[in-house]
Amino acid sequence: MTYLTVYTDDATPETLLRTSDSAEIATTLKEIGVRLRHWDTIEGLSGAAQDEILTAYRDQVAAVIAEEGYTFVDVAQLHPDDTPDWPDRAADARAKFLAEHTHDDDEVRFFVAGSGIFYLHVNGRVHAVLCEPGDLLSVPKLTTHWFDMGTHPDFTAIRFFHDDDGWVGNFTGDPIATRIPDYDTIAADRGQE
Repeated sequence: MTYLTVYTDDATPETLLRTSDSAEIATTLKEIGVRLRHWDTIEGLSGAAQDEILTAYRDQVAAVIAEEGYTFVDVAQLHPDDTPDWPDRAADARAKFLAEHTHDDDEVRFFVAGSGIFYLHVNGRVHAVLCEPGDLLSVPKLTTHWFDMGTHPDFTAIRFFHDDDGWVGNFTGDPIATRIPDYDTIAADRGQE
């Protein structure tokens, strides 16, 4: 189930909202132009090959493409493995997305498995959207944001693009991500509610 935390973007952020109420989350995100939808999930696809995942969600993917005109769809996933370099690969992947950035394209993700948090920095607030399986988040182009998959990443997500170049970030240089609670902290706080 999706979980939303809203913070001020001050030097010492204040928590303004914590909720897992789907109607409240949808309303709050709609106010900043972000859409959150839900699809039924298909079990057993975590770590599956891209073609298998896209085939399993063929009808849903086709509907989004028809609605929004996306031309490129792929699958991003990161799962723990037993190779010696896993901790370094996971840390490098996490670090790439932790810096605040924008895109010249929408950022649309459907979580097939696992979870991650999109931090949306809009109008003096940071909306931390913890997405889990079944969540389809649509972040409009030029929305300032970052993504955290935690210190132990484990997720599979379908990505949609208007441009065949895929993911291209325009980094702001703002260190705000260092002031806002990270994935591990928010997930732990949520578990205590």
